[in-house]
Amino acid sequence: MAGRSSARKVRNEDSNPCIEESDGSQRCMDAYGYDKSRCSAYFMRYKNCRKYWHTVMLQRRRDGVKPDMPNAEERDQILSALGGKPY
Repeated sequence: MAGRSSARKVRNEDSNPCIEESDGSQRCMDAYGYDKSRCSAYFMRYKNCRKYWHTVMLQRRRDGVKPDMPNAEERDQILSALGGKPY
């Protein structure tokens, strides 16, 4: 049961802000026969995405904002206010 719920959480847009970057990395790996050296830009984009949203989550937690991670709609508003993805 635990495996199913964690898999669902990973694919849930409200709890995982980096699904698009994760999918890009996976598509690259599939396209290039799992040659990691050819997909480093995708990995970096994913890493930067995780780092950015982790920082946002920590700041919200410090400020007492609930939930810690903004939902998909809130993230879209944050990104549009920034003029796009900062990562």
